[in-house]
This record gives sequence, structure tokens and C-alpha cells, in this order.
Amino acid sequence: MDKKENFFKVKHLYNRAGFGIAYPELEHLSKKNLHKSIKELFSNAQKINDLSTVDASETRQQLLMQAGLNGKKDFSPEEKEQRQEIIRKISQKGRDLNIEWIQRMITTDAPLLEKMTLFWHGHFACRSGNPLFSQQLNNIQRKYALGSFKTLLIEVSKSPAMLQYLNNQQNRKNHPNENFARELMELFTIGRGNYTEQDIRESARAFTGWTYNKDGDFEFKPNIHDTGSKVFFGKTGNFDGEAIIDLILEKPATATFICRKLYTFFVSDTPNEAHIQELSSCFYDQKYDISAVMKKMFEAEWFYSPENTGNKIKSPAELLVGLSREFFVTYNKPQVLIQLQSSLGQYLFNPPNVAGWPGGRSWIDSSSLMLRMKIPSLVLNDGLIDFNAKADPEEEALLAINRKPKIQKKSYINAEANWEKFLSTLPKNCSTADLTAFLLQPTPGSKIKSLTANSSDLKKTAIEITSTPEYQLC
Repeated sequence: MDKKENFFKVKHLYNRAGFGIAYPELEHLSKKNLHKSIKELFSNAQKINDLSTVDASETRQQLLMQAGLNGKKDFSPEEKEQRQEIIRKISQKGRDLNIEWIQRMITTDAPLLEKMTLFWHGHFACRSGNPLFSQQLNNIQRKYALGSFKTLLIEVSKSPAMLQYLNNQQNRKNHPNENFARELMELFTIGRGNYTEQDIRESARAFTGWTYNKDGDFEFKPNIHDTGSKVFFGKTGNFDGEAIIDLILEKPATATFICRKLYTFFVSDTPNEAHIQELSSCFYDQKYDISAVMKKMFEAEWFYSPENTGNKIKSPAELLVGLSREFFVTYNKPQVLIQLQSSLGQYLFNPPNVAGWPGGRSWIDSSSLMLRMKIPSLVLNDGLIDFNAKADPEEEALLAINRKPKIQKKSYINAEANWEKFLSTLPKNCSTADLTAFLLQPTPGSKIKSLTANSSDLKKTAIEITSTPEYQLC
């Protein structure tokens, strides 16, 4: 294969399967067969390390204290202050968890693993007021990110975060709660049009008794489980939750639904049904082996075709992580990463609803595009930014109750790009054209070519290039 052609293929692969690639590694891999680059991505993804910022025993103790105080009707001034302090500490743990994951993505040498975890984080979208539950779910998504989809699905379904979020704690015989059963099929597995309302009702009965205990561990309670016969997808039996999952996975439509979501996340917002069918046949035949279907995708000719290159809008997480990795950025006050996520509309661990972030063109509106184009120069030059986050429903409700106006914050990014390290990674006698070809995935237009034509300052050129609309694409 032509080295120049391979250069762009490897760059595209690492942009989509990870968060970009450093120039020396790109040059090195460009000389090899593309299959070796793919193999290396999967080999590095074996290095699984859990997030661990939330201490289990400490958080459980704080939540028990909070629950005890919440049970009271009247608070003494001391109790009110104690309750507020516990809430503050728990909220801070949630922010610490968010920052740990963002910084993990920025520094990881297993980019495919974290990119897949990001995909499953949006697919199994979940909000929890308990940071320990959020950490558990994220670690489940990482542990099985490239393993068996069946195992991942069962473990997510048993996670306290999901059981709590979709009300399965309230799902018991004689009083079934259908929320989890509905979302399991509509959003997590087979999609609308492939099940009936009766299937939802019967599935809900099968998941009765799936709960968690005070320590945050899954617990099956036989005394609230419906042991009666159920009819699901036309089959009759005394099904439990795992049997329902097996029946869902027996349907090829489930493989197709998951592969369509994988395709729109990794390939294109415009689904190509022939390509999706190619992937779903592999996924189904390989018994839902996630690694197998992802290898099939990355090795397909169409993955690297012009219509699938430089055509996707980076999510806020991809934009922040990619920029930070590319320029070796250190955030002296990592809290700013929370503010940036909130302002851009993707606050990790806080999806807008169970359907997750819509993605695609929804990432861009008139205000967010201007902010997105400012962020590279602000991060790389430690600029001053106005933070005015996109509305979060829970925050808006809280502000309304307290009758407190939303405060617009100004803050320095307080970040340092390691320019010496970045420039040292570039080839000797690197031209602005070379730099542009490296930093942008789409083919540079005439405006960008004229922008960089007369510049000899690579630092200035890099900031100008990353501040263009084209840098928003991958």
C-alpha cells in the first residue's frame, strides 16, 4: 500500500477508534500493513484498569447518614448543615469521578478501550445520585467493552445504577414496574417495532426480584419474584430475567439494532444498510462477540472510503480529549473540564435522559459552534472564558425551587500545552501544509490553505487550524 494513503487511513482509524494519534506513531504505523495497526489497537485494549476515585466504604457511610437525615421532618440547624455538607461531599465525588475518566481518556495508552467505554456509556445511558453506583457501571462498561455483549448486557442490567434509574427496585410480583423492561428492548437491544406491549408486560414480570442491597451489590429476592408462566415473543415458560435476555439475543434484529448504533457512532451518521447487515451478520454469527464485529468494521474497505472520512462532528468529549492528547495539555485546575463539558452539552455521567445524547448534528447549534471554535485557542493560550452551560433539567428544577438565578461564570482555563513536546514530535522541516494534513481529517479547503500559506510559525498555525470549523470534524 502507498505510504501516503496508509498515513491517512491510520490517522482515520485512530481518530475513530481512539482520540487521535501522535505524529511519530502515525509515521511508524504508516510504514506497516494496516492490519498490524488494527491488531495493535486491540492488543493495547487488554489493559483494563478500573476507575477508583470513589471510595466504597466512605461513600456508603455518607449515603446512610444522608438517608437517616432525609427520613426526618424537622431539622435542627446543625442537622441541616450536616445534611448540606454530606450532599456537597457526594456531589464532589461525582465531579472527581468525571475528571478521573476524562483524564484517563487524555492519557490512556488503550484508546480503543476508552472509546468503546464511551460508546457504551451513551448506549446504556444512566444517571445516578450515587457516585459509587456510577463508578461501578462505568467499570462494568469498560470490563466488557470488547467482550461478550450478552455478558455486558446482563451485568449492566444487574448494576445498582441501572436498577435504580429505571425503577426495577419497585418491580415486584402483583405490582410490576415496566420501565426497565421497556427500555431494555426499546433502547438497549432490539429497538421499536420488534416487540409488543404484551412482551413488555411479560418481560417486566420476569425481572421482578432483581434488586440491590444497602452495600450496592446485586441481590435477587425470590419472595417478590413472579414465578408464574409468561408468554414472551410467542414462547411460554417460567422465564426469569436472564432467560428474557437470551430470547432477545436469539432475534437477529437485536444484532442489527446494535450494529446500526455502532455504525452511526464509529462510521457515519447516515446508515448504509448493506454495511450494517454485513456487520450484524458477523455479530450474530460470532455470538455477539464485540471485538469480532469491531475488527470486521475496522478492516472493511468502506470504513476508509472518502464518504466516511472527515464526515462526523466530534462529540464534546472527543473534542476535549483529542485536543488535550494532541498538544499534551495539563489542566492545573481540572474542575474546568466539568465546566467545558457542561457548556458544550455533554456532561459525562449526566446524560439528558435514558436515550443518551442524540449525537451527530445535535452537537452543533449557533452558540455551541462559536464556543467550540474558541476552545482550542483558549486551552492552548490559557484564555478567559464565559461559562454558560446548556440547560440541564435537574439543575434547572433545583434553581427554580431555590429561586436562585443562574450565575454566568468567568474563568481562566488554567491549562498548559506542552508546545516543546508537540513541536518535537513533528518531522524535521515540517511545513504548514504537513501540519495541516496532520491536524485535520477533512481535505483542507482553499480558505485554510490561504490561512496557513504565508505562516512560518508552527505554533501559531496549529492554533489557527484547530480554531477552524474543519477541526470539529473527524
